[in-house]
Amino acid sequence: MNIYADHAASSPMRESAKAVMLECLEECGNPSSIHAAGRLAAARLERARKEMAELLNCRPSEIYFTSGGTEADNWAVRAAGQGPGQTVTSAFEHHAVLRALEALERAGGRTTVQIRPGADGVLDPEKVAAAADGSTALVSVMAANNEIGTIQPIAEIAKALKKSGRSPVFHTDAVQAVGHIPVDVQKLGVDLLSLSAHKFGGPRGAGALYCRTGVPLEPLLFGGGQERGRRPGTENTAAIAAMAAALGEACGIMEQAAAHTRRLRDRLAARILEIPGAQINGSMTNRLPGNINCRFDGVEGETLVILLDLAGVQVSTGAACSSGNGEPSHVLTALGQSRREAYGAIRISLAETSTEAEADCIADHLESIVADLQNG
Repeated sequence: MNIYADHAASSPMRESAKAVMLECLEECGNPSSIHAAGRLAAARLERARKEMAELLNCRPSEIYFTSGGTEADNWAVRAAGQGPGQTVTSAFEHHAVLRALEALERAGGRTTVQIRPGADGVLDPEKVAAAADGSTALVSVMAANNEIGTIQPIAEIAKALKKSGRSPVFHTDAVQAVGHIPVDVQKLGVDLLSLSAHKFGGPRGAGALYCRTGVPLEPLLFGGGQERGRRPGTENTAAIAAMAAALGEACGIMEQAAAHTRRLRDRLAARILEIPGAQINGSMTNRLPGNINCRFDGVEGETLVILLDLAGVQVSTGAACSSGNGEPSHVLTALGQSRREAYGAIRISLAETSTEAEADCIADHLESIVADLQNG
C-alpha cells in the first residue's frame, strides 16, 4: 500500500480545480488585453477574485493574487514593516515571515520581538499585545502552525491589541488554515492575510494576499499595472481560476472533511502513543484536523522518514521548504525542546481522502520501525 500522508506540504489537486485549469489552458488571452480573448481572461480573473472574497468575507478589491504563500508573506511583512520601529511576531513563524523580518533588520532601523508559545504550541494573546508598544508597526502571527498544526487565537490577539490601545497592522499567515478550518477575515480582525492554493487542493504557484481597505500596501515588485498597480506581471489566469475552484470545494465540504480527518488523526495518535517513548508535539485540542507531529525516544526523525518511505508511507520531518538544512526544527525548539528532541520529530498530515486502513497501516509501520531503531 502506497500512502501519501504529507498533505501539509502539498495536497493533490482537486478534480474541480483540474477541470477549470484545463479549460483555461485552452485559452490564450492576456487579462490586460482589451480584445475578446483578453476580456475573457480578465473576466475569469475577476470571477475568481469575487469567489475567493466571498469565501473569506471581504471585498473583491481586497484580494491580490500572488505566486504563493511565500510571496504573500514577504509582501505583507515588507509593506507593513518598513522604516524604523518594532515588529512583534512569534518564535515559530514560517521562515517566509522570519527571513523577511531579518532582511528588514539588516536594512536598518527595525527590530523584531519574538513571543514564545506555551509548551502546547499555543500563544498567549495578552503576551502578544503586551509586547507591542508605540513604535510597533506590524504584528504577524500565523493562524495555524505549519509543523505542529496548533491553531492560534488570532481573533483574541486582535481584541487584545485593540484593548491595549495599540494600532499596528495585524498580519496572519493563514497558509495552513485556509480551506481546512473556518477563516473569516472580519471575525479574525486581521488587516493582512496570506494563503496558498496547493495547501487546499489547488495548483502550486498560486496564492493570494488579503489587504484590508485603507491599509497601505506598497508593491514588492515593479513593472506593469496589474493587480491595481500593486503586483505587476501577467496573472496566471489558469492557476488563479483553479485556486478559486479548489477553495470553493474545500469550504463546501469543510465540516464533514474536518470531522472525518480528525477521527482518523485521533485514531492514529492513540496508536502512536502506545509505542514506547512516543510523544505528540503540541496541543491535541487546538490543532488542525489532519496534523500529527510526534517524536520517539532514541529515534532520529529523518531516518524514520526514509524508512517509512521505503515501506511506502510518505511523511516529513516538518516544513518541506526547510528539509535538508541540517538544523533542528525552530518550531520545536521554540516550544522548549532540546535540539536532540527536535531532531526526532516527524509530521504526519492526513486529509479527507485518507482512510482508516491507511491510518492503521501507518501505525503498524511506525510500531515496527521504531522498535527496530530503538533496539538496534
